[in-house]
Amino acid sequence: MSNLSDRVSYLKGLAEGLKLDTEKNEGKLISKILELMADVTAKLESVQEEQDDLSDYVEAIDNDLTDLEDLVYDEDEEDGDEDEDDSEDDNVVEYTCPHCGEEMTFEVDQFDFDEDYLCPNCHQPLFPETPDEEE
Repeated sequence: MSNLSDRVSYLKGLAEGLKLDTEKNEGKLISKILELMADVTAKLESVQEEQDDLSDYVEAIDNDLTDLEDLVYDEDEEDGDEDEDDSEDDNVVEYTCPHCGEEMTFEVDQFDFDEDYLCPNCHQPLFPETPDEEE
């Protein structure tokens, strides 16, 4: 943008060198055009600076996003290595006591459907018999 500033300054110098009479219409017009060009150039330089700042900010956000993606996708890859642990979780059932809301877990392999389980918190039956089961 400094090239634009330099060119406007050059034109102002030319106008001064021509010793234009700013009291006459032509001189006044050229003077106002040069002022306008200087203002537009200054505004363009300001916009360019803001654009550069914005580009830097977007680049920083992009870098942060890349870091975040690396963390997330690296975790997913690590989870693939922990499939054995996940299979252990598949053998566990979580259950909430219908009476007090206590949460507990049961191992599926160790669960006996014939046993009457009591809640360790309220000591009520965890699986109360339904009328169909009583017959």
